[in-house]
Amino acid sequence: MNEEHAQAAADIAEVEAANTAFYEALERGDYEELSDRWLPGEDLTVSCVHPGWPVLTGRGEVLRSYALIMANTEYIQFFLTDVNIAMTGDTALVTCTENILSGGPAEEGNALGPLVGQLVVATNVFRRTADGWKLWSHHGSPVLTESDEDDDEESSS
Repeated sequence: MNEEHAQAAADIAEVEAANTAFYEALERGDYEELSDRWLPGEDLTVSCVHPGWPVLTGRGEVLRSYALIMANTEYIQFFLTDVNIAMTGDTALVTCTENILSGGPAEEGNALGPLVGQLVVATNVFRRTADGWKLWSHHGSPVLTESDEDDDEESSS
C-alpha cells in the first residue's frame, strides 16, 4: 500500500471514530463531549436537521437542541448500519442508518418509560481541524416503514 492510500485509510478510520464518538456522547447524555464533537468557531455555518424538525443553523442553536433532547430522553441507544464514508480534502461525508431505541420519562411505578424503536437515515459532514474531525452538519430523516404507509392510506380514504 503506498503512502497516499495509507493516509486515506487512516483518515477514514479517524472519521469513523469521530462519528462513533458523536453517537456515544449522545447515548451517555454527555453534553460537554457532544459539544466538543461539533466544529468550533462556526457559529453561523453549523447546521442540523433532526427528523421532523426545521433546519437549525448556528452552533448555539444546534447545541441547545441536543440539550433539549437529552433533557427529555431517559434512554437512547444507536445501532449504526450501512455506514459509508466519502472524503474530499478536509471534508468527510458519512451516511448511515440510525437504528434507534429510546425511552422517555418513567411512567408511574416504572423505572423507564416505554421503549420506542425508530429508523433514521443520517448524513454527517465532518471537517478536519487541528483537534481532529469535527461535525459541521447533521441531517436525519425518518425511514417510513410499510406500517407507516398503510396508516397513511387508511387515513386518506
